Amino acid sequence: MKKIALSLVAVAALGLAACHNNADSAAQNAADAANQASADIQNAANSAMEASQNAMDATTAAAANMTDSAQAATANLTDAAADANNAAADANK
Repeated sequence: MKKIALSLVAVAALGLAACHNNADSAAQNAADAANQASADIQNAANSAMEASQNAMDATTAAAANMTDSAQAATANLTDAAADANNAAADANK
């Protein structure tokens, strides 16, 4: 009977040891997965920030181009008005 009891204790101890190692391994796997998820989230946030900056840069460039075009159109319109005014003055002579 003692041998059976000792055998049961030994098997139970081995089983507990195996479970303990599995628990440590599972905890490490969970920590690794959490760390990877955190890194993935950080990479996604960095990509979103970069895309946002690129969009802002493109908008700024487009606004600058529109301003340049508007200034050129205003100058052309001013020149055309001056030319028309001169033509009218010449016609009245």
